[in-house]
Amino acid sequence: MELDLSPKLAKKVYGGDGDGGCYYAWCPTELPMLRDGNIGAAKLALQKNGFALPRYSDSSKVAYVLQGAGVAGIILPESQEKVIAIKKGDAIALPFGVITWWYNKDDSELEVLFMGDTSKGHKAGQFTDFFLTGANGIFTGFTTDFVKRAWDVDDDTAKALIGNQQGKGIVKLDANVKMPEPKPDHRNGMALNCEEAPLDTDIKNAGNVVLLNTKNLPLVGQVGLGADLVRLEGNAMCSPGFSCDSALQVTYIVKGSGRLQVVGVDGKRVLETIVKPGNLLIVPRFFVVSKIADPEGLSWFSIITTPNPVFTHLAGSIGAWKAISPEVLQAAFKVPAETEKLFRSKRTNDAIFFPPPPQ
Repeated sequence: MELDLSPKLAKKVYGGDGDGGCYYAWCPTELPMLRDGNIGAAKLALQKNGFALPRYSDSSKVAYVLQGAGVAGIILPESQEKVIAIKKGDAIALPFGVITWWYNKDDSELEVLFMGDTSKGHKAGQFTDFFLTGANGIFTGFTTDFVKRAWDVDDDTAKALIGNQQGKGIVKLDANVKMPEPKPDHRNGMALNCEEAPLDTDIKNAGNVVLLNTKNLPLVGQVGLGADLVRLEGNAMCSPGFSCDSALQVTYIVKGSGRLQVVGVDGKRVLETIVKPGNLLIVPRFFVVSKIADPEGLSWFSIITTPNPVFTHLAGSIGAWKAISPEVLQAAFKVPAETEKLFRSKRTNDAIFFPPPPQ
């Protein structure tokens, strides 16, 4: 059966305008590479006063704030709650067992992307969340006598804990409800703003990249994933390349649009498409991918299924071709020395990203 790598949009799972927000997810039946690669992807969109109830997941994840600002509560196993201010560009590593809640007190929508590893989850290619409260929370599953005994409360209190919160997953709080204020020191080691972090690569008039790894956000080591934010300038190109450590690359288009091609086994072009904001796509292991931005530019956020990924680029000053001896290239391409010399002389200064050709 032919592999379907075409980009997909997320679909709503629960929530609505009156609920304070919505939760969206990508379905493995529509994007089979999610199931095959044991990758989950979802989005949380909170309106003003929207509150995503406390929950934990069966998967480790990386969260990335796509737009807006808000507050997140993060409780690592056997640790105190960290209450952090979050804003557009923030990346947060969420290991197994972490409990989170999310709140938006601003007028603009808060949108958070989640991508992670489902290999130890209940369903391949899908996150399963376990809610601590709400109509589908763990309290509703236990009988009143168990709740009374476990939390040492009276009958009325137990019934209130079980039945008062009728919302599921996301609720809209009254404007006068007071939530915890974020603490600046709680951000240390918990979040990294990819739009403000030092650039790992910056090519003039072409593009730049910020890598998320164990050096700048140690928690990604526990998550087992790496990530990056790539921004291509208008009409610039990202060099053809592949992950050379058998990692999968899961990409979400944040902004702009552009052309994308993927080449796989036997030199077959398995995908040629236009990518736009909201698209999610997965590049299989060792397949070669390249992108050319449209005039307005192209930005994407990716996770890679290893905390410190290694890529091989096939073009540019650090391209693999530059390392191969001239005689081997001549024989491999079956070209004369002059053609090989011309080929080698190109892209001697540009690495990874290439500016648009001169008009």
